Amino acid sequence: MKNKGTQFLVEAAAIGAIYVVLTVLFAPLSYGEVQIRFSEALTILPFFTPAAIPGLFVGCIIANLFGGAIPVDIIFGSIATLIGAVFTYKLRNCNRFLAPIPPIVANAVIVPFVLRFGYGVNLPIPLMMLTVGVGEIVSCAVIG
Repeated sequence: MKNKGTQFLVEAAAIGAIYVVLTVLFAPLSYGEVQIRFSEALTILPFFTPAAIPGLFVGCIIANLFGGAIPVDIIFGSIATLIGAVFTYKLRNCNRFLAPIPPIVANAVIVPFVLRFGYGVNLPIPLMMLTVGVGEIVSCAVIG
């Protein structure tokens, strides 16, 4: 008989590890006001398995630590990924093409405020919502 707890933990750890590797591997594109995190393609996985929720959250925290992010970014950037993952999971009984929407929206809304008030990026927040949102669309909707 399979131990479901162990399977959940292994799935979460694998998803988190892949998130970290993809983020760090493509670091020049993963950080900044115009970012395309290929690892965000994994944010559709909660549609298929709840283990992806903690995996993505912890993976994002670790990726932000490796990327030299400031504490505000580590916290709120990771919370954006967590919110996207939770709401993607809640859509599991809906059309699968809706799965990319929560991470796109969560990151497009939260990350620009981190960029402005955490990093002092002097661009209009609506413009950064657009640039981050486009990067999320590429990562989540096109690649994911």
